[in-house]
Amino acid sequence: METIAKIRRLSLVQGKSIKAIFRELKISRKVVRKVLRSEETEFRYEREHQPYPDG
Repeated sequence: METIAKIRRLSLVQGKSIKAIFRELKISRKVVRKVLRSEETEFRYEREHQPYPDG
């Protein structure tokens, strides 16, 4: 959640571009765009089924 807050603060308050934000925070441009375009406050990934390793 703190990453989302950092991204929004850098963009909205400090007026930095997406390019400047992803370079500073070392995350992908895709993530920065996703955060700025959405109203989400948290991104979560939950796997429905844990596959077993082959072996």
